[in-house]
Amino acid sequence: MRTRALFLSLVLALGVSLPLFAQDDNNQDKTSGDQSQTDKAKKDPKHSGGKDDVDAIGNRKVGGLDWYSLESEVRLGKEYAMQVEQSMRMVTDPVVNEYINRIGQNLVRNSDAKVPFTIKVVDSDEVNAFALPGGFFYVNSGLILAADEEAELAGVMSHEIAHVAARHATRQMTRANIANLMSLPLIFVGGGIGYAAYQAAGIGIPLTFMKFSRNFEAEADYLGIEYMYKAGYDPNAFVNFFEKLEAQEKKRPGSFAKAFASHPQTPDRIQKSQEEIAKILPARDQYIVSTSEFDQVKARLAAIENRHKVDDEKTNKPTLRRTATNTTSKDGDGGNKGDDRPTLKRRDQ
Repeated sequence: MRTRALFLSLVLALGVSLPLFAQDDNNQDKTSGDQSQTDKAKKDPKHSGGKDDVDAIGNRKVGGLDWYSLESEVRLGKEYAMQVEQSMRMVTDPVVNEYINRIGQNLVRNSDAKVPFTIKVVDSDEVNAFALPGGFFYVNSGLILAADEEAELAGVMSHEIAHVAARHATRQMTRANIANLMSLPLIFVGGGIGYAAYQAAGIGIPLTFMKFSRNFEAEADYLGIEYMYKAGYDPNAFVNFFEKLEAQEKKRPGSFAKAFASHPQTPDRIQKSQEEIAKILPARDQYIVSTSEFDQVKARLAAIENRHKVDDEKTNKPTLRRTATNTTSKDGDGGNKGDDRPTLKRRDQ
């Protein structure tokens, strides 16, 4: 009883709400149900209701230990979304946003996500996309322009949707909370030595929602490929896109140094994605590779981006201005002669 009371006091000290413990998806499963599902998975992995069962997408539980409710996750994501939109320039063109939102919502409908998604386009040359907890999803214009096909774009978007569906952000935060609980006794043992051990444990380092553990990134690859396949896209486009970026990086080192810095596609992960496509996904006669609408929206976005660059350059360059009053100069006869020629002046900073 004393141990339980101490544990509860530590939880309250860390600000973790007790009802969140009830949200652990794994704890909600019945033991008998887990056993029957395991037996079924052994007989037919592709129809087990697990992560390999593409037909069960939307009815699967792909999360893990999580102390946060869906409601708290959405609230958290909304707070960070407000900060993102205040600090970044957004693409406001309705045609571009409607198209990207339609692509994303179709992928969400073919995923395991349990929250509604809000999808917007960020005006940034960086080839990237990121999703905050609770379904607040942002696609950089640089990613759209870098993709040659709609399926390539859909593959990257599916990866980010998978992070939300598997609740990687709150699961990562839960792990940090557990680490806090496990490390608290170190503060009270050994004086300075105990505090040093507490610091060495990495406690107190702020978490980001765009940098996940290697296991979470691999899971997002796995689920994302399933989601784009379920939506009708060619899953090989996901692998092809990252191989293309890797080839361009080799030709021009540094050109894509920041591309997908939060989830780099290592050769090992690319190989695992290829194995998943070959073993898990049933072959289809037809896939969606690209559409004429993708080409039209991409051209429209490119024109918008070019106009923005021209406008930005105009604000930073000196301009020709006609003088307000005539400047006098002596002519050859010693007289004065007006000169109204334009002069080059640097704009005031």
